[in-house]
Amino acid sequence: MRIDADASPVFSGSYDPQDVTFLLKPVSMAATDVAAKEAAIQSGRRHYSEMIAPESIPDDRYLGLYHAALARNGARLAQDVASLAAGLVERRPGREIVLVSLARAGTPIGVLLARTLRAWGHRASHYSISIIRDRGIDPVALAHIADRHDPRDAIFIDGWTGKGAIAQELRRSLAACPHGFAPELAVIADPAGQADIAASDDDYLIASGLLNGIVSGLVSRSILNTDVVGPGDFHACVTYPHYAHADMSHAFIAAIAPLAAAATPRSIAGHTARRAILGQACETMVEALLAGTGSRDRNRIKPGIAEATRALLRRMPERLLVRDREDADVAHLLHLAAGHGIPIEPLGADSHYRAVAIIRSLGNDR
Repeated sequence: MRIDADASPVFSGSYDPQDVTFLLKPVSMAATDVAAKEAAIQSGRRHYSEMIAPESIPDDRYLGLYHAALARNGARLAQDVASLAAGLVERRPGREIVLVSLARAGTPIGVLLARTLRAWGHRASHYSISIIRDRGIDPVALAHIADRHDPRDAIFIDGWTGKGAIAQELRRSLAACPHGFAPELAVIADPAGQADIAASDDDYLIASGLLNGIVSGLVSRSILNTDVVGPGDFHACVTYPHYAHADMSHAFIAAIAPLAAAATPRSIAGHTARRAILGQACETMVEALLAGTGSRDRNRIKPGIAEATRALLRRMPERLLVRDREDADVAHLLHLAAGHGIPIEPLGADSHYRAVAIIRSLGNDR
């Protein structure tokens, strides 16, 4: 770690320093038990960003499913990274591309995009910053970037969309930002139709979505708690150097980056025309699921393979819905659900999503 001139720590986690600059403040914070965290969130006593759930190294069976997903979908991801990178070049012709990935799911994708762009001879910088639902994007991190780059060159990067909560938060936050950042969001997979540019609409399994910190530079998701984040500080994170022996961050990038650099990009221009249809289909599904649960809390519905995975890893789902139990892309979800005794129910065969998790209600729906 080095200390920048503005006294904010900047670091690259377990990535190579040229791959990413994390604009996050590493702190020490005790993990909150999942059940206690869920109760605090649903009661309204604490915001999810004020706590951090414990993380551990997955069992061998789960790691085997990760490696199988990487082998099965790695070439597809590389093609999508190349196509997305080409789309970014079209939007920023002849200019530096400043990738601002949304910690932490966006970080591995941002690293892959930065490597691909540089391999093609383009100038690219990559930062990873915090955005938190209902609390906004980190203004200190944005100011840091604006001091070093033209905000017009920036584009925000995430891995996927679930139902679009973060995309909406990005637009809301940047509307009040004084630096002139445009709320342009680029993702690999956009089944919710909420991204401005996407390589795919398909809810497919991006291997990095199976794992937590051990595929994201040994860095946690971001934290916004006044006990550890003061005025002028970046949003916080914890780091996991004690898991260095199990770190997959470098191996994931090494498996995909050369394939992406060598891939021939395909046009992704048709995504824009499909956004409205995708967005309406997502909204219809969410409303139907809310009606079925008798809940008004949209945050209980976690659509998409990756969002369902995160729910099973660090929340308390009441059930998992899957479109096709024989689909290899949901095998890890079935494994997690079985391990936690979570019921598995069918998701309509016509659903655009392959999986949805529904968070258990503790009787505090608001």
